[in-house]
Amino acid sequence: MTAPIPRDIPDLPAIPAKPTLKPSPVPATAVVTPVRRPAAAAVRLLIALTAALGVTLELLVGDWSRALGYFAVQSNILLALVMALSARRAWTAGRPLPGAVLGATLLYVVIGALVHHLLLANHASPFALTGAAANPTGWQAVAQNTLLTVTPIAAALEWLLLTTPGRMHLRQASTWLLFPMAYLAFSLIRGELLLPGTHDRYLYPFLDVDQDGYKKVLGNALLLGLSFYTLAIILVALDHARPNPIRHRGKTGFRL
Repeated sequence: MTAPIPRDIPDLPAIPAKPTLKPSPVPATAVVTPVRRPAAAAVRLLIALTAALGVTLELLVGDWSRALGYFAVQSNILLALVMALSARRAWTAGRPLPGAVLGATLLYVVIGALVHHLLLANHASPFALTGAAANPTGWQAVAQNTLLTVTPIAAALEWLLLTTPGRMHLRQASTWLLFPMAYLAFSLIRGELLLPGTHDRYLYPFLDVDQDGYKKVLGNALLLGLSFYTLAIILVALDHARPNPIRHRGKTGFRL
C-alpha cells in the first residue's frame, strides 16, 4: 500500500542559488608561478653592455659634451638602462617591464638608426654628411656602427624573440613622441646658446637654423615627427600581429 497524499503540502525550503564569486582585485598573472629566464637575462645583459660600450667609445674618441647631444647616444643610454633592468627581472623571475617602456626604447633606437642610414649616410639625401663625418675610421667607426646598426638590430630581435606580444597600445604612440619633441627643443636651445660659427652648433643638418632658418627647420621637424608617429603605429600593429615566441618555446620544455 502507498501512503495517502496529504491535502496540505508543507512549504519546501528554498533551493539556495549558486554562489557568485566576487571579482578579485588581484590579477590572474599575480598567482602564476614565477619563472626564471636565465637565457633571456643573458641576452639582455649582452645588449646592455654593447650599448654601454658604444656610448663609452663615442664619448672617448671625441668631445664628450658634443657626443652626449646626439639622439642616438641618448637613446642607447636609455637602451642600456632598460635592458639591464629587464635582464635583472628575467634572472630573478620578476614581472617584465611595461610594454610602453620597451616600445618607447625600441622606437628611439630604431629612429636613430633610420635617420642615420636614410638621411645622413645616404648620398642621395639632401641631408647627407660630408667629409670626415661621412667616412669615420678607427674607433669612431666602431662606435658609430655599434650605436647605429648593432644595438638597433639586437633590440629589435630581442623584442621579436624574447617578449610577449600584444603589450603595446595605440594610445601610447603619441606619448612616445614626447622625447623626440623634447630633443628638438634641446637642439634648438643648444644652438642658440652657442656662439655663431661654433663647430657643430647644430648636430644634424636638417636642424641647422644657420643654414636653413627656423621656418624650414620646423618644417623638417614636422615631417620627421609624422614619420616617427607612423613608425610607432607600425610598431604597435606588429606587436599585436606577431606570434608569441615564449608560448611556443614553452611547449618544447625550453624557455628563454
